[in-house]
Amino acid sequence: MRIMVVGASKGLGKALIDGLGDAGDTLIGVSRRRPTAWVAREGVQVEWIEADLALETSVSHIEQQVVEHGLDVLVYNLGIWEAAAFDPAYAFLGDSDRQVRDIVDCNITATILLIKRLLPLLLQSAAPRILLTGSTSGLPQSGRPEVTFGASKFALRGIADALREGYRQQKLGVTCLNLGYLNTDDDLSVPRAEAEQRGGGELIPLHDVVQVARMALSLSASSFVKEITLPAILDERF
Repeated sequence: MRIMVVGASKGLGKALIDGLGDAGDTLIGVSRRRPTAWVAREGVQVEWIEADLALETSVSHIEQQVVEHGLDVLVYNLGIWEAAAFDPAYAFLGDSDRQVRDIVDCNITATILLIKRLLPLLLQSAAPRILLTGSTSGLPQSGRPEVTFGASKFALRGIADALREGYRQQKLGVTCLNLGYLNTDDDLSVPRAEAEQRGGGELIPLHDVVQVARMALSLSASSFVKEITLPAILDERF
């Protein structure tokens, strides 16, 4: 299986590169810069594509790098948010027009354009899969005030639904992971029992997200996970 993870150099993206795939699989990381040090798991090949999705040419560049060997899974993990997001001081009227455009371009436009380019390759797979890392901010009555970020995560769910309708006969499985607040300080090298202590129940260990992603990708070609909401256990919004 060939799995591409977009936004893979740090945080959740790095954890997905570290934790997805089995012996014989190939993980393809996409980020603006290649990590300086990387140790692949035994039996798993890791490739890297340097690309900035803020640049229009990057979509074609990514496609060219994978067209020869094809693709089975696309994990789109790239996303940005307002400078004051998740802070009590956040106020929508303080967001600049430039910031709003940048969030929309990164979280929505780049997502659609890259999927459009890679979809013909994915549909050649026996079990094509797309995983979109959304947010609980994209759910109705999320309890969050960040307008542009929330709108972009609502859009991911719409993208997933529309793709599923358009390519059901090709057995395209599209999963949206609605994630709550993450513990991005502890990567997979930290034992999960230790990572889950950070935040006192208000943060999700990256280990749990990787486990959910692995489950979604382990299913047969006859089923798929449409949507999963994964909040922290003490998140008062859920």
